Amino acid sequence: MNQGGEKTKTLAEAAAEIQELLIQLEKSKPNATEAEKVAYVNDETPPALKSRVASAAKAGGEAAVDTILDNSPYGNIARAVLRAWISLV
Repeated sequence: MNQGGEKTKTLAEAAAEIQELLIQLEKSKPNATEAEKVAYVNDETPPALKSRVASAAKAGGEAAVDTILDNSPYGNIARAVLRAWISLV
């Protein structure tokens, strides 16, 4: 797999993981605010994964992130999480 494809795969896997975390939170706390959702995903995601995903997102650009998250019901939250992680890289 080429490097661009690997980055896209990493972003897609991260988007799926973020979505799963948000579904878990929604079950236990259906009225969570956006800030609570972002905090929950941050708390539940290992630092190594955050770094790898942020690097892939930074390299792939915002267009790659948007393409992956466009059809996700959690796209806005996932974008907020990814932007926060990118700012740390």
